[in-house]
Amino acid sequence: METFNVSTRSRSQLTDISSQVGEIIANSGVEEGIAVVYTPHTTAAITINENADPSVPGDISGKMDDVIEKGDPQYRHAEGNSDSHIKSSLFGCSEHLIIRNGRPVLGTWQGIFFCEFDGPRTRKVHVQVIGS
Repeated sequence: METFNVSTRSRSQLTDISSQVGEIIANSGVEEGIAVVYTPHTTAAITINENADPSVPGDISGKMDDVIEKGDPQYRHAEGNSDSHIKSSLFGCSEHLIIRNGRPVLGTWQGIFFCEFDGPRTRKVHVQVIGS
């Protein structure tokens, strides 16, 4: 398993981690298999979405902030970040990638994103590569 850090600058932010994950896969020597990309944080997530248009990650993050508001009076969690926990649960803390020819199989416009919902922080991302 390989691990790298992601440092975020905002409370809510999607960061493209495709190159870091791709490098780990390439360095593994696995030509065909699966990679699991996982973050061990309860207020962060991993997702796959468009990385060609830089406005898409901001649109996703902004809409999540609109739909799941910070400080909703119904929240009972004392830390004040219940919205971040909910967003993390909706996205999920991991993604599975198919590896073919030593590279992750992604669509033309797809990238792998680390989703920060309670930043700014420095977070960990783990990548486990499994050959077939």
